[in-house]
Parts: sequence; C-alpha cells; structure tokens
Amino acid sequence: MSYKTLLVHLDTSQRAQARLDVALRLARRFDAHLTGIFATFVPDPRSFYLMAGSADYFDSQRQTRDEQRAAIERLFHAELTRAGVEGQWLAPAEYANEAVIRASRGADLVIAGQADPEDPEAYLGDRFPEDLVMSSGRPVLVIPYAGRYDPLGDRVLIAWDGSREAARAVHDALPLLLFASRVSVVRVSTAGSPPKPQRPGLDIVDALARHGVAVDAAGIVSDADETAGNALLSYGADAGYDLVVMGAYGHARWQERMLGGVTRTMFESMTQPVLMSH
Repeated sequence: MSYKTLLVHLDTSQRAQARLDVALRLARRFDAHLTGIFATFVPDPRSFYLMAGSADYFDSQRQTRDEQRAAIERLFHAELTRAGVEGQWLAPAEYANEAVIRASRGADLVIAGQADPEDPEAYLGDRFPEDLVMSSGRPVLVIPYAGRYDPLGDRVLIAWDGSREAARAVHDALPLLLFASRVSVVRVSTAGSPPKPQRPGLDIVDALARHGVAVDAAGIVSDADETAGNALLSYGADAGYDLVVMGAYGHARWQERMLGGVTRTMFESMTQPVLMSH
C-alpha cells in the first residue's frame, strides 16, 4: 500500500508555502502525483447587490485574485520541477468548501491547513478544515498554522480508542507508519475510570507489527479538569512525536456539524500535524 495521488490545498495565506513543502516531500517519498488546488474565500455577490460601488469592488477583488492565482501557479510548477515531482494545477471557479471536497475524493491523501485566526487570507468559510475531514471520505493531513514540520512521520502517535474512525485512520496512515522509526498506540483514560489493559490497543499493535511497523503501546491518564485531547497534545509534545493519527468524530445537529471533544480540541489547538479520517 502506498500514496500515489496527493492533493494539496493552496491559497493566498501565509502558510500555503509550508503546506506545499510538506506535500512535495511526501510526493517524493512515495513517488506520487501531486495535484495543487487553488481555492480562496469568495464573497457572495448577492450579499452586496444593493451597495453602491459593489460592481467596482467585485471587479477589483477578481483582478487581485487572478494575479495572486497566477503567481502561486507559477510557484507550484517551479517547485514541481525542482523536486522532480509530477503534478497538475486546479483552480476551479466555485466555493472552496465545494471545490476542495469534490477534488479530494480522487486522492489517496489530502494536505490542508488548520484555520488561522490571525490571518484573514486563511479564511475560506466556516469550519473549512473540519468539513473537509468530515465530508471528503479521504484521510486529511492537517498542518498547524505555526511551526515547521521536517521531519514529518518519523515518530508517530496513534490516538486509539478501538472505534471505527480510529481503525480507519490507522489503516489510512499505514504508508507513513512504515517509514516511521517509532509508532506508539496511545489510549487515554480519565482519572477514576476502570483500568485499561496493560497493553492498550493490543490487537492493532499486533496487526501493525505484522506489517513491519516499529510499534509499541502506552496508556495515559487525563486529570479530572483536563480533556483527553489536551492530554494527547501534552503527551505528544513532551515525547517528541511529530505526527498524530486519529479518527475524527462528529454528528449533524440542526443542520450544523458538531464535533466530538477530542476532535474539536485537535482542530483548535494542534501543535503537530494530524492525520484524520472519518
């Protein structure tokens, strides 16, 4: 098993280059085809149809967006050539939430960015990365909005709870796990909960070992006032892991996507790249 088709989301944000760098390294590692999809936030013109000067505003925005897209497209092709990677460029004329999700369904792995509240250019729509993970049907590697991530996938933390989503994430991440020098299956319990087995995630540990993954198991306990997500983040940072693999959880309520607690914490506070599957 390998990744042969990668998709990276590119825009005009400060972290677009960091995502492209990660995508190029992965494309070289797996000898994969890399598709860059350019999508930015586009305001709905119907929201401004009564405002004086709105036509000039949208013409100016369109011209600026076209210039930015052309510059990033030139950069993308130059980086492909430099890295010796085959790829293609997409710039669909539709809203980002729709375009990136649709394009992602043909990819083995999608690379996207965490929402950055300090960078207006990073906004593509409400809960864009969350919707991408929950709706694409593909594993998504979410890159934090701060830091550098090289190496990536040398030391991997698997957040394991035995669920369908966690199992899918582990198997979606298998190509990366085979390259890792250490993989730890980590299960979180809260203080006062029934004790977990001495080797949490025993079945998945043995399954990964049969693939040749250098894997071990661990259990951690979160304090009463600490969420499992924060416990995982702290454990991962303290032990020097450079990638987290986890299932993403959510359900629809009143037509608004609601995320599970650990999933929400990761989207908001991740300090390492996180590969998520739903």
